[in-house]
Amino acid sequence: MKFSEFPYERPDYPKLMETISQLTERFEKAASASEQIEIIKELEQLRIELTTNVQICTIRYTVDTRDPFYSQEEEYNEQMAPVLDEKLQEFNKALVASPFRKELEEEFGSLMFKNIEISLKSFSPELIPLIQEENQLVQQYQKLCASAKIEFDGKVCNLAQLGPYQQSPDRAVRKAAAQAYGSFFDQHQAQFDDIYDRLVKNRTEQAHRLGLSNYVEMAYLLRRRNCYGPQEVANFRRQVIEEIVPVNNEIKRRQAKRIGVEDFQVYDNTYFFPDGNPLPHGTPDELMEAGRQMYTEMSPETAEFIQMMFDHDLFDVLSKEGKAMGGYCTGLPKYDAPFIFANWNGTAGDVDVLTHEAGHAFADYTALRCIPHLDLRDPTMEVCESHSMSMEFLTAPWHHLFFKEDTDKYELFHAESAMTFIPYGCQVDHFQESVYLHPEWTPAQRNEEWNRLEKLYRPHLDNHEVNFYNRGAGWQRQLHIYECPFYYIDYSLAQMISLQFWSLSMHDHKAAWEKYLAFAKLGGTQTFVDIVHHSGLACPIEDGGLTETVADVRNWLDTHQL
Repeated sequence: MKFSEFPYERPDYPKLMETISQLTERFEKAASASEQIEIIKELEQLRIELTTNVQICTIRYTVDTRDPFYSQEEEYNEQMAPVLDEKLQEFNKALVASPFRKELEEEFGSLMFKNIEISLKSFSPELIPLIQEENQLVQQYQKLCASAKIEFDGKVCNLAQLGPYQQSPDRAVRKAAAQAYGSFFDQHQAQFDDIYDRLVKNRTEQAHRLGLSNYVEMAYLLRRRNCYGPQEVANFRRQVIEEIVPVNNEIKRRQAKRIGVEDFQVYDNTYFFPDGNPLPHGTPDELMEAGRQMYTEMSPETAEFIQMMFDHDLFDVLSKEGKAMGGYCTGLPKYDAPFIFANWNGTAGDVDVLTHEAGHAFADYTALRCIPHLDLRDPTMEVCESHSMSMEFLTAPWHHLFFKEDTDKYELFHAESAMTFIPYGCQVDHFQESVYLHPEWTPAQRNEEWNRLEKLYRPHLDNHEVNFYNRGAGWQRQLHIYECPFYYIDYSLAQMISLQFWSLSMHDHKAAWEKYLAFAKLGGTQTFVDIVHHSGLACPIEDGGLTETVADVRNWLDTHQL
């Protein structure tokens, strides 16, 4: 059955809530651990059915945000999610208070209980109206971004479709494209500022109602950070400024020299080579076929995975009008299948998205097959992003299928991009921490802080020729800041893990792959720190956790300049 044939059925929320209440009552009255385990499994089946329907709806809505049916369904599901959460939290309260907790921990592990206790701290029924309002504001942001119709080069482009022009060999085109991109945000400045202002106030109010002093604390609970807090993240950011920013300054100095510009500007930032960035060779169909070949040859596990993805048509990758921005992978647990969403625009990023989202999808597929319990399959997000970002590097022996004679260019471009991304991820995180510690800030003060952090994390950037960036509003194009606050440092932490897998793979690809497979098979059974240690990798939030990897990458960059 193809994804287009997967049926969508609106979840019957009143019935679901009634059933969860009945399960909670039965659970509390259960006379044995085995009886309680069976009830937990019954609830899992309900959640599998619900999650699958909700995700089918989200996929179809994001593929075309103009579709009236799925647009309304998405809004309805978003409105009902916090109401249902209230019922699930009642069950969770009974679960953590079980007199048979010791036996339950033997079956499900103690981490599941730790995670549930974290989730209980981040929710209260009185938050429901605020969460519903928050979801509506996020949808407003998505629709505003998706509404972009920018006249450029005789065409009408959305934001993603301006991407190739921003990597044009013609510097004047790059500049014009960056200005056209920025002008969309400038023209809608009041709306972008207003939506974010309301989100900050809303989220701060949620935190206060939970008795927390600020939303930073709440965000760490919501992101289920079960092995580190803001102090450890600040320590990671400090090491990035000390150890990675100097390497990146050198990367950008070389890049400017390569492309022949003395006054390196923001619109030169994503242009890496004098004859243009490496581009994938072939039509979208040919690139998908190259992806199939790559995963078929990579390992028996990936071969089985990619066959399933193609058999069920679990991709939507082309950029088109009305489609939501970005790329993601989501799971459809009823069908034991993931789904990959992307916005291909003819740049090297298309291959990055294919390998990145397939990393998520493969990890999801692997966990579904080797971890019986739903709550133990999904790790925290920095582990998920380690799966995806590491896959980008572990696929290196097959990159020639996409880039042909430009493969060496792509490898350099990919490595330099990975290094320069890490401080950007820290900047996004640091910015959000500042904003939520100062919810009273005006839009102008937020922009001022973004510009201050830019000098710390990306001192090579000169923004003065593009008003959008120069006024400190560049963060508004980063959908995570609006849609899933504090979900960004995860990428920087994961990039450090991916660079370690890459370093290993250059010495012994088979051993690196086996280590990666074991890493993926752990799913969410351990914390990020424990999974990293268990895998024999350096932990980036610990002192000295970056040094060796940064030295390895620096050496590779020094010997692979083109």
